[in-house]
Order: sequence, then C-alpha cells, then structure tokens
Amino acid sequence: MPLLHNLLTVLCGSLVGFSLALIGGGGSILAVPLLLYVVGVRDPHMAIGTSALAVAANAYANLIPHARAGNVRWPAAFTFAATGVVGAFLGSSLGKVIDGHRLLVLFALLMIVIAVLMLRGRRGHDGSGYPRAHMFPRLGAVGLGAGCLAGFFGIGGGFLIVPGLVFASGMALIEAIGTSLFCVGSFGLTAALNYASSGLVAWPIAIEFIVGGVAGGWLGMLAAKKLSKTRGALTVLFAAVIIAVAIFMLAKSLP
Repeated sequence: MPLLHNLLTVLCGSLVGFSLALIGGGGSILAVPLLLYVVGVRDPHMAIGTSALAVAANAYANLIPHARAGNVRWPAAFTFAATGVVGAFLGSSLGKVIDGHRLLVLFALLMIVIAVLMLRGRRGHDGSGYPRAHMFPRLGAVGLGAGCLAGFFGIGGGFLIVPGLVFASGMALIEAIGTSLFCVGSFGLTAALNYASSGLVAWPIAIEFIVGGVAGGWLGMLAAKKLSKTRGALTVLFAAVIIAVAIFMLAKSLP
C-alpha cells in the first residue's frame, strides 16, 4: 500500500505539471483538491502548505528555459516579487488561522473564477508600452495584492500575476509569462515556509508531487507541440474540469 500511495502521489503531481505545460496556466489550482481527495491529505491547511511548496519548485524549474530565451524582465520581476513576498507572508498567515472548511469553500469559489478567466483567454500584447511611466510603484502595488491572494490559498497565482505585470509595466505577454514564474516561485516558497513553520507541510508527499510535476511538465510540452491546433478546445475542457471539481468541493465543504 505505501508503494501504491507513493505512485498515486507522483501521478497526481504529473497531472498538474502536464496540464500546466499543455494549457499554459491554471493547473496548479488542482493541486489542493488532488492532495485532499486523491492522495488523502486530511488537513486542508496541510494540503495548502504542501501545494505551495510544489508550486514554487515547479515554477522555478520552468523559469530556466524562459530565462535562457530572454523572456524574463528581471527588474520588473524583482520589484513585483519584493512586495509580493510580503503579501504572500501576510496572506499565508491569515490562511493558517481560517477554519479549514471555510477555507475550502473560498478556494472552490476561486477555482470557478479562474475557470472563467481561462475561458475568456489572454489578450496578446506586443510590449510596445514597456516601460510605462511610474512602472515600479505600480508593480509594487499589484505585486502586494497578488502575493496576498497566492499566499492565502497556497497557489501560484499566475492567472493574476501575468495580466498584473502587463498592466503595470506594459511588457509583452510572453515576457509577462516568463517573468511571472519567478514571482510564482517566490510567492509559493514564502507561503510554504510560513506553513512549514507551523508543521503544515507534508515533506515526503511534496517531494513526490514535485518529481511528478517535473515529469508531467516535460510530457505536456511535447504534447503541446502536437496539439497546438486544438489547445482552445483543451482549455475549455480543462476549465470545465476545474468547475466540476469546485462544485464537488463546495458539496463536501458546505454544511
């Protein structure tokens, strides 16, 4: 049974990594429900802390190819992350004291919001407005808010960080995606360390989840090249899965 449980954990991590690479966002939102209802982590706070660590590791791993391709605006990344980690610490501190069932209800509602944003899609931006006037104060303000949300729920928050970077700095969309990975990793690591200080990270499960996520990410990148023409349909399908899981979580969590 322990071997089967370990394989199941790796498989769940692979599913998250695969969906992230294939669809391009939203996959980490499934980490918490997978840890709770498939892997068998019983404490919602433990699931969120473990998820935050796995999200951080996968974000930093995916940052490397983007950095090599020149898709990371480092001054913007450092500014956004500097205030964002403060927000992530505050958000994760608040999340730890919220009742677990209430936290899951809020998490499920957030999943529905993310699914709707995925269906709307991301509008392209050529980066002609970079850098915008007063860019760094704008980055700091948006980063603080995004970090609070990411820390509170133990998620990557890329769905909010990417448009936030474009709005605050005027950078191109591909640069915002690359830059966001540094911020996602920083927010997730801050939240994970905060949860770990309270003993709310399942380290063996996190490691297995990370290993699966890296493997799934490589498979997802290979599949993305072959399925590029059907990615729109896959996004709709994935958004529908997120909504279905959110409804299931609401049914389990609401009295």
